Amino acid sequence: MKKAKDVKEFVERIDATKKVNPKDLSSDQDLTIAIMNLISIEEHLVFSGAKTGKTSYYDLIEEVRELRKTLMQKVIPQYEGEVWCISKHLLASSMRLMEVGTKQQSLGHQEEAYKLFNQAYELYCLFWGLNMNMLNVEDVKWVEDKMDDIKKISSRLEQESAPVVKEEKPVGALAKMKAFVRKAVDCCIE
Repeated sequence: MKKAKDVKEFVERIDATKKVNPKDLSSDQDLTIAIMNLISIEEHLVFSGAKTGKTSYYDLIEEVRELRKTLMQKVIPQYEGEVWCISKHLLASSMRLMEVGTKQQSLGHQEEAYKLFNQAYELYCLFWGLNMNMLNVEDVKWVEDKMDDIKKISSRLEQESAPVVKEEKPVGALAKMKAFVRKAVDCCIE
């Protein structure tokens, strides 16, 4: 078998070998889509409770969360560190980007929709790459924010009345993983 060029290609090859019918998603992929929707249900229950003032929405969260955790254990039976939480956030982010992409598409913003769909798929591939031990996460280290530098930059931007500075886009799977891990830290209590 020829060596895969990247995580995306490897995931696609593995998926192709799992499929009974090549037109169907593999069982694990179906399961991850269900998990994505359960994460969204948890979020909607929080917002519905807050918007309506009805605590009955909040009361449903734990049951949905437990189901989501049980299903995630089928896809991620073993993990180290915060891989579980990173995985959850990768799936949630992928789902949100798909939803925003479909909204952009319905507004006639095709190019923006396509970019969002591709970003959603990249995050989905990172999920599989991480959980199939294809990514070397030993190089991922916490980079401490330099608050003074951030304040200086913020102050300079305000003084110059400059438009919002775009963040540099990380290049490559590991760089994207690093950027995501940095943003996901401190929200990982399961």
